[in-house]
Amino acid sequence: MDLATLLGLISGIGVIVGAIAVGGSLMLFVNPPSVIIVLGGTVAATLIKFPLGTFLNAFKVAMRAFRSKADDPNVLIKEALELSQVARKSGLLALENQTISNPFLKQGVQLAVDGNPPEFVRKTLNQDIDLAIERHETGQQIFRAIGETAPAMGMIGTLIGLVQMLSSMDDPKSIGPAMAVALLTTLYGAIIANAFALPIADKLTLRSKEERLNKSLILETISAIQEGLNPRVMETLLKTYLPDSKRTIPTAKKKAA
Repeated sequence: MDLATLLGLISGIGVIVGAIAVGGSLMLFVNPPSVIIVLGGTVAATLIKFPLGTFLNAFKVAMRAFRSKADDPNVLIKEALELSQVARKSGLLALENQTISNPFLKQGVQLAVDGNPPEFVRKTLNQDIDLAIERHETGQQIFRAIGETAPAMGMIGTLIGLVQMLSSMDDPKSIGPAMAVALLTTLYGAIIANAFALPIADKLTLRSKEERLNKSLILETISAIQEGLNPRVMETLLKTYLPDSKRTIPTAKKKAA
């Protein structure tokens, strides 16, 4: 579980609810028609932009924002160097018996062990990366669409409320409560966009970048192993994927050839 996402979501909602509770009754901010306009309108507008299946799948993709972070690149590099040393000592087939934690790395190693040429392995893994990133970007687009649509639907609800309020101007006592209800839809839209949809989209973008980095690193690992690259040279190559502050893994230990 990614505590930053969870704490941010809970804290954001908590601050809003706390501010409402301090200023008056929470029930003043509960209005079913406003909720229907904002939620229903946002979902309807988003469905116009995206297929139903893609829309529903976006909420599965959103779980990536709450799951633990991507694998540490330093750990992947360390595991890659160990695999490289095994391959140089005992051949590619020896990698079949190795325990590999990362599924993408395991897939690449299996392709290499099966005797596929480096060009085919690189093409296959590149295609996997591109398709995975494309799926993630679609999820990001849906949450950004929700973030853009919710405030607009809130404004539409406010305009509807204002029209209804102005139509009953003969009763001055009803103007204040009617205005408050009209403004609730704008509030709901702003909360959905800024406390949920847009932050989730940004976190998914970060997750996508982390995954692309790790998978690109793994792609270089498989290519280097198939080429029989020296582990020390391979270590230097893989470290280029890391910022200077994170290049902390120990140099690959020499093993008897």
